[in-house]
Amino acid sequence: SYDMRGDGIMIRGFSADGGDIYRDGIRESGQVRRSTANIERIEILKGPASLLYGRSSGGGVVNMVSKSANFVSPSLVGGYAGSFDNYGATLDINESISENLAVRFTGEYGDSKSFRANVTNKIMLLSPSITYSNQDNFTWTAQYTYDKLERSPDRGPTYDALPTGTSIRASFVQDSDYVDDILHVARSEMTWKFVPNWSVRWALSHRSAEQNFDHFYGGTWCSAAGRTLANAACTWNGYVRQTAYAWQETMNKTLSNVLELKGEFNTGGVQHNLLIAADSAWEDRQPRLFSNANSTCTGTSLCGYVDPFDYSDRYNDRRTKPRPGASQHNHHKAQSHSVFLQDVITLIPQIKLVLGLRYDWYKFQSTNLLLAQGAANRSRSYSDGTISPSAGIVWKPVEAHSIYASYNKSFAPYGRRGLVSLAVATTALYDDEPQFQEQYEVGIKSDWFDERLNTQLSVFNLERNNIRYRPNPETGPYTWAVQGKQRSIGVEFSFLGKINSAWFIRGGASYIESTVRQDVTVPANVGQYLAGTAKETGNLFIRYLPTKSLYVEGGVTYVGDQWTNLPNTSLLKGYERIDAAIGYSIGKVNLTLAVSNVTDKVYWRSGAMPGAPRNVLLRANFQF
Repeated sequence: SYDMRGDGIMIRGFSADGGDIYRDGIRESGQVRRSTANIERIEILKGPASLLYGRSSGGGVVNMVSKSANFVSPSLVGGYAGSFDNYGATLDINESISENLAVRFTGEYGDSKSFRANVTNKIMLLSPSITYSNQDNFTWTAQYTYDKLERSPDRGPTYDALPTGTSIRASFVQDSDYVDDILHVARSEMTWKFVPNWSVRWALSHRSAEQNFDHFYGGTWCSAAGRTLANAACTWNGYVRQTAYAWQETMNKTLSNVLELKGEFNTGGVQHNLLIAADSAWEDRQPRLFSNANSTCTGTSLCGYVDPFDYSDRYNDRRTKPRPGASQHNHHKAQSHSVFLQDVITLIPQIKLVLGLRYDWYKFQSTNLLLAQGAANRSRSYSDGTISPSAGIVWKPVEAHSIYASYNKSFAPYGRRGLVSLAVATTALYDDEPQFQEQYEVGIKSDWFDERLNTQLSVFNLERNNIRYRPNPETGPYTWAVQGKQRSIGVEFSFLGKINSAWFIRGGASYIESTVRQDVTVPANVGQYLAGTAKETGNLFIRYLPTKSLYVEGGVTYVGDQWTNLPNTSLLKGYERIDAAIGYSIGKVNLTLAVSNVTDKVYWRSGAMPGAPRNVLLRANFQF
């Protein structure tokens, strides 16, 4: 999907970008965009695998694995250029100082525009790391990452808000709109195999994230000749009247500590693979925010006007009016602690049991800094604990096929509010059981044709319970109640195969129904599909490698129809997009040319964001 503040990731029908993104196994809380120049790979863990990380939205988690110093990776220097004035350079120097010590430095500097008018991005990344290994049973890595992205807030006409004929290249960006994301991460990770079959891992991370912005957004079309939508409050005919304006300054600091013990042992003829873990996190966030959504644009209010048919025509009255003071200024402090136990029990070679249990305890305190010391309800706090169990069985009737079934429960403290949103501090508290998710899943993993083809088929039922709301925000700002529940059921199929020595294939398909199961605020929503969740999705890619130095790849991605709102009154049509790439190596030089949206198809990937027109990206790397 799309979210100007974060990544807008959905897994199995539910949002996964608020608290389900991790770096090297440690949660990356807060809303911030990131560079991937120092990311080795991205892991998507769906279903029960996500229980290892505790709280989540239930669908799964995303884990980014960093490029860090090691004794095998080559060094690279490269550059890239592409459509929409996209230019940049990358650096990746990895050196072994001795047989026990390695250092690495990765960096990126890039500047780009967008197919959307007036949208720009400038990125800078610096990430040094050092690794010590005795080449036997002990390894320690330390790394620091500085990641800064200066960008325009990419907001524009929504799919159903403006008349037919509005270009997908139109945007609402004013000259002075901006978003700055600044990320600092310092981490340490140690692994020690102290006896055969037993090891310990200790990871420590300190993260600070800023996201500061100042911009207009939203808007209502003001009538003009040949354009049908109208609003009586409009003063400029033929323009989008932007009544919503916001600025934000926030700092989110998180200290995380993870300790894991892994080992294998036998009890009689039964084998155990045991994981015992404990983790803690201390979070501190101080958001300052002003918003005048639904302003009448009178008096001292701010408003902006945009002609979506003329990209150069922008106006806002911030040029003559001062920036207003903060309407929210809060100080959130939270700490969470957990212990986790998982045992993979091999009863017989064909049958394994997976049993897990996690206990989390958390405490949250929020202070409204706009209120005077001693004011009523200036500071509020609560604490609670919850147990998350999991169970699974894997049956391997024959060597090539594994059948599994699993159940797991996860939770979201603060009701997905508090530190994970910008709600006013004293209205974000609800002293009740946390929101929790339960998931049942069955599936089969198979190898075919002498392991040249791997397939996975899974069926799942995922329910989100205890969703919160405020019955009366005006008269009862500190009172919360349970709103209801949502459910996502579906089937997923994926495959990866080698046709012969030169042809490879990969892809998958899914069918998911994500619906409202209970809603005490709007009972009519029961049975409606959640916004931004397509029933059908799929992809198919084929890669051809005629020689060791050349590859060609092409494929299609399909996303079905989806509703853009919960009442299910606005339907976004699905799309198919074709992408292709070609790569060639000349000695130590690697060239890659990627073409996205080969047919230049006009489509919308969410109700708020159209897909990019055909674009190309050329990358060149020199390896040494």
